[in-house]
Amino acid sequence: MIPHLSERALILAPTGRDADIAAAMLAEAGLRSLICRDIPALLSGIDDGAGFAVVTEEALHNRDLHPLAQWLSNQPEWSDFPFVLLTRRGGGLERNPAASRYLETLGNVTFLERPFHPTTLISLAQSALRGRRRQYEARSRLEELHRGAEKYRSLFESIEAGFCIIEMIFDEGGRPIDYLFLEANPAFAQQTGLNDAVGKTIRSIVPAHEQHWFDIYGRVAMTGEAIRFEDQAAALGGYWYEVYAFRVGDPAARQVAVLFNDITGRRRMEAALRQSEDRLRRLNETLEERVQQRSRELELAQEALRQSQKLESMGQLTGGVAHDFNNLLTPIVGSLDLLHRRGLGTERERRLIEGAMQSADRAKTLVQRLLAFARRQPLQATAIDIGSLVEDMRELIVSTVGPRVQVELTIADGLPAGRADANQMEMALLNLAVNARDAMPDGGSLKICVACEMVRQNDDRQLKPGQYIRLSIADTGIGMDKETIRQAIEPFFTTKGVGQGTGLGLSMVHGLAAQLGGGLTIESTVGEGTTITLWLPTSESEAGQIAAGTDAVPITLDHGTALVVDDEDLVRASTVHMLRELGYNVLEASSAERALAIIRVEPKVDVLVTDHLMPGTTGTDLIEQAKRLKPEIRTLLISGYAENAGIPADLPRLTKPFKQIDLAKSLAAL
Repeated sequence: MIPHLSERALILAPTGRDADIAAAMLAEAGLRSLICRDIPALLSGIDDGAGFAVVTEEALHNRDLHPLAQWLSNQPEWSDFPFVLLTRRGGGLERNPAASRYLETLGNVTFLERPFHPTTLISLAQSALRGRRRQYEARSRLEELHRGAEKYRSLFESIEAGFCIIEMIFDEGGRPIDYLFLEANPAFAQQTGLNDAVGKTIRSIVPAHEQHWFDIYGRVAMTGEAIRFEDQAAALGGYWYEVYAFRVGDPAARQVAVLFNDITGRRRMEAALRQSEDRLRRLNETLEERVQQRSRELELAQEALRQSQKLESMGQLTGGVAHDFNNLLTPIVGSLDLLHRRGLGTERERRLIEGAMQSADRAKTLVQRLLAFARRQPLQATAIDIGSLVEDMRELIVSTVGPRVQVELTIADGLPAGRADANQMEMALLNLAVNARDAMPDGGSLKICVACEMVRQNDDRQLKPGQYIRLSIADTGIGMDKETIRQAIEPFFTTKGVGQGTGLGLSMVHGLAAQLGGGLTIESTVGEGTTITLWLPTSESEAGQIAAGTDAVPITLDHGTALVVDDEDLVRASTVHMLRELGYNVLEASSAERALAIIRVEPKVDVLVTDHLMPGTTGTDLIEQAKRLKPEIRTLLISGYAENAGIPADLPRLTKPFKQIDLAKSLAAL
C-alpha cells in the first residue's frame, strides 16, 4: 500500500456527473479522491491504498460483485473497509429493502439518499475516514502484536480503541449466559466506564447487560467466524459501539477478542443531520423569510465590523494627533512656565499668563484623554491596593459630586493587589463620578463597590480568563438606551450640552482599562440608572504605597554639559533654554547623526537629552550608540507618548509636554 494514498476516497459512479460532483465536494473539504471507471478499477485502487469508497447504487446493479465480495471477505482481520452508498429510493434498510443485498456484500456501509446536502456527504466521508484511520492504527498495533509478547503489551496499553479478551461461559444447554474478562487495555475502561474488570464476569459488574451481546460473542466462540457490527449497550449508559470480535487461542478455550470504538457521537451526529435535513425540507416553503433573517444577521455583523474598524482608525488618528499636539504644547508650556516663574509684567499680565498656563494644563489633560483612548498614554503600572485608593478618594469624590448625591463605598476584605497606574486610576474614577453626578440633576445615590471576581472561559464580557478586581460605579440617574450605550465609549460622543463636556471621559477610561489588560462594561436602564464596571487584572506582587508628590523634595543637579537632540526646532529651543536656566552648558543637534558627530569631538558631554521619534535614527538607537562611544554618559529619552516598541523598560523617560521642574526631577534621578 502506498502511504500517501491510504486516506484518499475512491469514487465509483459511472453514470452522469455524480462522480465529478462528489469529487468536487470532497476536494472542497480538503479530501483527496480518485474516480474509478468500474469495479476492477475500484479494487485496484483499494489495493494501492484508500480510506473509504463512495459508490452509487446503479454502479453495483446487475454487476458481478463476486470479486468485490471475495476481496472484502479476504481483507485482513484489522480491516473493515468503509463504503458510502448513494441510493435513490431510500437511505437505509427500513426505507429500501433492496439495499439488504448491498449490506451483505459490502459489510461496513452507510446509506445516503439522493439528492443530499453536501454537508451530509462530507460528514459521512469524514466519519468513514476516521473509522479507517482507527483501523490503520489497529493494523499497526496488531502487527506489533504478531512480532512478540512485549510488542503485544505495548499495543495493548497504547491503542485508542478499546480492546479486551473474554472467556465465554455457557449453561448446561449450551446457551451463553456470561463471560469472564481475561485482559483489558486502558482504552477499554475509558470507553465503557468499567474499571478493574479483569478477573470479573460482566454479570457481576453489570447485571442488566443485554442477552444479545452474549449470543453474539457466544456464536463467535463456537463457530470461529469473526463479526463486525454496531450496537447499543443500554446497560452501559446507552452508548453505541462499533465492534469487531474474533476467536483467539485454542477453540476449546472459547476465548474471544473484542476490538471496539465508542461511536455515540457519530450516531448522534447522524441523527442530528437527519433531523436537520427534515427541517430543511420543511423550511423550503419559508425560504424567503430565512434569507431575510440571514441578511439581517449579516448586516449586524457588518455593522459590528465597521464599528471595530472605526474605533481602530480613530485610535490611530488620535494617537498621531496627540503626539504632534504634545510637540506643539512643549514649547508653549515651557515658555509660560518661564514667564510665570520670573513674575514678569504687570499684575494684569501675570494673571493673563496664569490663565494661559491653566489653558495649557487643560490642553495637556485633553491630550492625555486622547492618548488613553488610543491606548498610548504612558502608564506606570504597579501593584496597588485599589480598595485603599478608592477609600482615600472618598472626600474628593464627595466634594466633587456635591451634597445632593449620597456616596456609598463598599470595599471587600482581603482584596489582592490590582495591576494599575495609581494616577490614571484616580483620574478615571473622578471622571466616572462626575459623569454619574451629571446623570442625576435632581440628586440621587452613587454606590462605588470594589470586589474580586474570577472570570471563566468564554465569558460574555470579552475578558481573558483569570482573576480581576471589579470596580463598579452605580448611579440612580437618567440611564441610557441601547444606542447610547453602543456609542458611549466613542471619542467626542457626549449627551451633555455644548461646552459641557469633551466626550472623552468614558473613552479615556475604556482605553485605560484595555491598556492595563482589563476591560469596561456598561449596564443601564432608562430612568433607573447606570452601572459602569472597570475590570482590572490582579497582580502577584504585594501592593505598594502610592508615591507622594515630589514637588517639595529638594532637587540637586550635577551641572555639566548637556547635549539636546530634537528634530523640532521649537521643542529643542525650549528644552535648551530650560537646561541653561538649570545651570548646564548646552549643545544642540537636530538629528541623531549630528549628535553622534558632536559626541565624538566633544569629550565633555555629560548628559544626552534626546527625542524618541525622529527621522532616520530613533532616540533609543542614538542612546545605544552614544553609550558605546561614551559608556559613562547619562541619558534621558523624551517622547510625545508611550511608544514602548524597542524601548528598554529601564531607560529613563520624560513625557511631553513638561515644565522645567519636571525636567529637573528627571535629570536629578539619573
